[in-house]
Amino acid sequence: MQYKNFTLDKFQEQAVIAIDNDNSVVVSAPTGTGKTLIADYIINKFKDEPVRIIYTAPIKALSNQKFRDFTQEYGYENVGIMTGDVVLNPDARILIMTTEIFRNMLITKDPSIHDIKYVVFDEIHYINDVERGKVWEESIIFSPENIRFLCLSATIPNADEFAEWIHLIKHHKVEVVKNEERAVPLMHIAFDKHLGQIDYKTLREHLNIPEYKPINRRQKKKREKKEETVSHLEVVEELQDKTPILYFAFSRKQCERMAKELAMYKSYTTPEQRTKILNILNRKMTPEIKKLSSVSRMIHVATKGIAYHHAGVLPALKEAVEEMFADNLIQVLYTTETFAVGINMPAKTVVFDSIMKFDGINFRYLNTKEYFQIAGRAGRRGIDKEGYSVVIYDRSKFNIHNVMKLVEKDVEPIISQYYLSVNTVLNLLKYHDEEQIEVILKSNFYYFLKKKEGQVRIMASFNNKIKQLRQLEYIDRNNQLTEKGNFASNIFFNETLITELFFTGLYKELNETELLTTIAAIVYESRTTDHFSFKGVENKYNRLVNVLCRNNVFQKDLNKRDLKRLINMVAVWVNHNRPFSEMLDVCNLLEGDIIRFFRRLIDMVMQIDRAANDAEIINMMRNIRTMLERDILLTTL
Repeated sequence: MQYKNFTLDKFQEQAVIAIDNDNSVVVSAPTGTGKTLIADYIINKFKDEPVRIIYTAPIKALSNQKFRDFTQEYGYENVGIMTGDVVLNPDARILIMTTEIFRNMLITKDPSIHDIKYVVFDEIHYINDVERGKVWEESIIFSPENIRFLCLSATIPNADEFAEWIHLIKHHKVEVVKNEERAVPLMHIAFDKHLGQIDYKTLREHLNIPEYKPINRRQKKKREKKEETVSHLEVVEELQDKTPILYFAFSRKQCERMAKELAMYKSYTTPEQRTKILNILNRKMTPEIKKLSSVSRMIHVATKGIAYHHAGVLPALKEAVEEMFADNLIQVLYTTETFAVGINMPAKTVVFDSIMKFDGINFRYLNTKEYFQIAGRAGRRGIDKEGYSVVIYDRSKFNIHNVMKLVEKDVEPIISQYYLSVNTVLNLLKYHDEEQIEVILKSNFYYFLKKKEGQVRIMASFNNKIKQLRQLEYIDRNNQLTEKGNFASNIFFNETLITELFFTGLYKELNETELLTTIAAIVYESRTTDHFSFKGVENKYNRLVNVLCRNNVFQKDLNKRDLKRLINMVAVWVNHNRPFSEMLDVCNLLEGDIIRFFRRLIDMVMQIDRAANDAEIINMMRNIRTMLERDILLTTL
């Protein structure tokens, strides 16, 4: 079967036939096999009809990439994007958005949802994510029954079960399409300090380990002293015939340090390539950005065919790195795992600096889904005969048996992370009657899975939330939303604190800068390594705390340390005469983190604006948005 200039593979053809039959489709196929082509088929099929196609993505970088791809293919006027702080062409028939935006449109009954024909859920396995997984579930649960889904993932071991759930709650056929063959065969290799590149079976025999036996801490320390760690420089040197290389590390600082170290003694570029690299960087950088030290650091390594990519890098620099890598100008790219999500940037070789990561609580082994998500980047279709996934094996830390299990097969099923938020409960009460609410509550994937095991109580959690909302005066005794509850139903993050700020009169006692600092403290998600300047903030901080903590909810739930931390950073930005670089003087955050934080702040300001009926609040939010949106934050994507 032909589509455009492509001869479809069997799994692509099966998916296309299912779409032509007006069915939903769950596609489980390895990275690089052409799943996105199925999404393109849907867009092309319906582009001239009076319907809309929604393409949802888990991260903003992927949304931006799809926006660029689809505008190039279908024209700027036909494609829109919505990512919270950025809204371009929202009435377009092809609309790319973060999954959160789509969920929020559904749950608040946005009128535009009635025109939707298909929704593409890229990286549907994000339903497993502890913090955000419920967004994907609710996006399916709250979608009208006439909407069809295309769910894409590298591998879904329980795809049939997942499709059965969608069929049960949406009452239409859901077809499962599986493909286990990679477009480019994947070789799994260990890299040992003493043995170099070696396959796992040979490594196991060489190490002569019949079974894994835990060792005590004293023995482990002795072993660690004996064993030397492998340098990334040795690994890259040994793999010089297998470039380009995506070198995955789970530390941003480590990525930058390793790129700098490699650039000290290695260059992969010709004079012509260096000229192309500088042209790309110059085109992406504004005069203000060019002054930043991070730009000169990137230029230094990039002109040698080496780069790094992580969430803390300036968005414009990340785009430049992606473009250079796509043009084969970068031969070694040090990156964190965010690069493995959705972005279509394959390499010949993928290297794992470690197979352990910090998940916010402790260090743990990667699971099989995480491993194959990253390893799947190895092997370029039509270029490489095979791709290489190389794990640096540390004898002092790793259990060879666990490593071998990791690389055999993705066995992690899709599971539910569902929970009831204040926002969900308020919108259920706002738009649905008692009978409908019970049906919706019993529609989540968690209930579906648990019901198979036996009885599960779902209403108790809902009723407990009702009691809390009544105490907060969000609903009355008839479970009708109060004005306060209506406001909270349109706030999608930390809705309780935001609502208390505006419905207790607290905001009236604050000027716009103080109000913005307070909202910033509510939105900010701190990390233990973050540091901020407290110079000259004491009086401002004491005044804010005295005002805010008269409210019991703020006294209990506001992170006062974050409030103090953010005073100087917000003050620098709202003073329009001060450049972006001054923010780096009052905190140790990376430029990309600062921009992402301020864009989240803009998103929250916009939510408050839409939620409010009070002209005073609306005017304050619009003034604050004007204060925020300048210079580097005016970059569209």
